[in-house]
Amino acid sequence: MFYDYADSGSYSEGTYRSNETDFAKIKLRQRVAVDMTNRTLASTMAGEPVAMPVAIAPTGLTGMQHADGEIHAARAAAKAGVPFTLSTMSICSIEDVAENTDKPFWFQLYVMRDRDFIGRLIERARAAQCSALVLTLDLQILGQRHKDVKNGLSTPPKPTLSNLINLATKPRWCFGMLGTQRRTFRNIVGHAQGVGDLSSLSSWTAEQFDPSLSWDDVARIKDQWGGKLILKGILDPEDAEMAARSGADALIVSNHGGRQLDGALSSISALPAVVETVGSRIEVLFDGGIRSGQDVIKALALGAHGTFIGRAFLYGLGAGGEAGVTQCLDIIRKELDVTMAMCGLRDVRQVDARIIADLGDLLSRSRPDTAARSAAE
Repeated sequence: MFYDYADSGSYSEGTYRSNETDFAKIKLRQRVAVDMTNRTLASTMAGEPVAMPVAIAPTGLTGMQHADGEIHAARAAAKAGVPFTLSTMSICSIEDVAENTDKPFWFQLYVMRDRDFIGRLIERARAAQCSALVLTLDLQILGQRHKDVKNGLSTPPKPTLSNLINLATKPRWCFGMLGTQRRTFRNIVGHAQGVGDLSSLSSWTAEQFDPSLSWDDVARIKDQWGGKLILKGILDPEDAEMAARSGADALIVSNHGGRQLDGALSSISALPAVVETVGSRIEVLFDGGIRSGQDVIKALALGAHGTFIGRAFLYGLGAGGEAGVTQCLDIIRKELDVTMAMCGLRDVRQVDARIIADLGDLLSRSRPDTAARSAAE
């Protein structure tokens, strides 16, 4: 059930698949007889220096892919010199990660009905010296993920016959979970009052996620946090305009990994219009479908200042813990470096649309029909 949780999208999974396949439509310009020595991937994201423009995205239930998974991923990210983002719906708590790592990380916040609890979450992130708050805007309600319904996703798994049979085939995972006390939503348990069944992600979101979230809430949270604020879940240029006006430090073009509105644009096809609309006024980051260093450079070429990986690091984590995440980041770093060199560049900060040979039909699909929209209004 936890593999299926990571490796799935909502409903027909059309947007989930497009997040990956649309990258393949972007073709690169290969350059030759250029000086490829002394290359650098060093950059910044949200004003912080990074060894390469790649951050680990917030993913729920990471600690169910591997025991203490968030701690392992945060350590790997720190060694690689890239940001790690902890989800509100993590298994390891803010305090767990802070106590077991020596580098500041980012914290991702969902807006819930219990505003006192949200206030306490923000204060806990500040106490843990989180260096940025990533506010997710695209999960006011939960898109149905059919695999989660089929599997009866819960944390920890319920002791049904089918689950017990499945667990019997996963002894390494079971022994790892027996060796830790972190098996539920530790940012919530012991901190939130009057909630329902915390073993079920869907029931928690149905009870607590706030569908009334508005830009007024964004302003309030920005004032309460007082530090760097990143807004995640922007696809439409009009929403990007609102994000730029909010005073946030950065936005993330993202469709939640294809796990919310099935049929929405892929993140990479939405990126150019967002960059064109607000790229000169707010830092535009990117999340969705990145599985390689080539995907990273394509997103940078279309205007992203930095990128996030979700499923890519989860696969490494599930397979090999901290070492698996390290290997994932090493693979992406090498692919990014080699591709940049073959495109004729030595500094990742110089990557732009010059390296793109063909965008296919991505640009025509990414721009909304403003004339039709105005007529409808």
